[in-house]
Amino acid sequence: MIRLSGRLRSALIIGLQGIRAHKMRTFLSMVSLFLGVLAVVTVQASAETARTLRLADIELHSAKDGTRMLYVPPIAGAADVTTTTIKDQPGAAATYTMRAIIGEPKVRPINPGGSPLEHPERYSGGQSYVMRCDDSGVCRPEPMDQSVDPPGAAIELQLTAVVNDIRQFRPFRPVSGSWLDFTGQPSYSPRIVLNKAAAAGFARYRIPAEMRIDGAIANPTPRIIGVIDDGNGEQPMAYVRADEIANWMPPPEPAEAPVPADAGKPGVIAALEGGNAPVVMGSGPGLQVMFAPTAGETESLLNRKLVGAGVPSQMLHVEVIEARKTIEEELAIINWIFLGLAGLVLLIGVAGILNVGLATVGERVEEFALRRAVGTPRVLLAGIVLSETLLTGLLTAGAAIAVAAAGLNVAGRILGGRVPELHDMTFPWQAGAAGVIAGLIAGLLGGLIPAIRAARIPIATVMRA
Repeated sequence: MIRLSGRLRSALIIGLQGIRAHKMRTFLSMVSLFLGVLAVVTVQASAETARTLRLADIELHSAKDGTRMLYVPPIAGAADVTTTTIKDQPGAAATYTMRAIIGEPKVRPINPGGSPLEHPERYSGGQSYVMRCDDSGVCRPEPMDQSVDPPGAAIELQLTAVVNDIRQFRPFRPVSGSWLDFTGQPSYSPRIVLNKAAAAGFARYRIPAEMRIDGAIANPTPRIIGVIDDGNGEQPMAYVRADEIANWMPPPEPAEAPVPADAGKPGVIAALEGGNAPVVMGSGPGLQVMFAPTAGETESLLNRKLVGAGVPSQMLHVEVIEARKTIEEELAIINWIFLGLAGLVLLIGVAGILNVGLATVGERVEEFALRRAVGTPRVLLAGIVLSETLLTGLLTAGAAIAVAAAGLNVAGRILGGRVPELHDMTFPWQAGAAGVIAGLIAGLLGGLIPAIRAARIPIATVMRA
């Protein structure tokens, strides 16, 4: 082992001396290999960047990878049980959505049905729509009755009521102001946070501060405290504490006093197959509950309480967000295609190293023959040539990685305003590792044949000198 270590050390030292003695040829070898290694590094860095951007986009719209999603149907008493169970619990949050109109009372909003505010007529097409969700959590647009109210200064948006801070699951990007504060008592003037689409509408139009919510006992006066980027580019949305909205909603109907379906009041009685008792369905929206993988105790407790409150267990289904798996399936084929193209460019660099290596061995025939004459093993001669090409590949990989990292930094500064994720993007280590591996493989392939040729030089060749 010590002997092998000594040979390796000798090969590296002599290889470095050969690189110093033939600077121009080393430079030419690096030039021929640089583009190939840079292509591999660029493809890998682009793949990691695209993966990061795609994952961030999915997290904004749904939740972080590994989040456990539980839909709680609008059964009488289920919403109160869910809220009291997960409130202030770490690793748990819940949301439910409703229709809200902010602005003048008894007027038709600028964007009927919550359509985008840029061109509301393009999306409404003369007919307004509203999202309706069934007891399984599936939402579909349904036509709204055309209101006879005159048009006025009002904006319709989707209002999302939040229990606990959902940014632990959906990392909204702050734009201005602040996010919801869940400490302290709920305010009777609901604090809302707008997304960028809604904020653009309120900046364009003069809208009075009065909010109408379906089913509310009165119209509250909201306070806009911040703006965030939630990934919904055109859909106007707002976020509010659930307990602040609950101050303006009627108390829930008790489960022991079911409302018949034909009584003319909100609520229906649904009977599940195989069940002996009817299930009282409320008129409010269902809750979307999010659990972190570490919040297993809270999730189990909520499931037991919901079943005890009359929610059938077959209606409680947990879905795990597997965003990274979806991304890998989407990007794998494209990544391999571009890596194949980069490999072709890398082969051109390998051919350049091979050409220079063969020319170098041809010029150093007497040197290698003399070394054989004084007892240098053939393996060491081959190691000398291989060490030169491997060191050349490593130097080229270092240069390519430095150029790629500088390019990513410049792209982040230029495009950071349009794509905020690029502003804090760091050079992925996977791209650096791919560059080092590509440089070593190119050095090995380009130096293998010259190394074998150098090891086969006969001792009698020394007589030419």
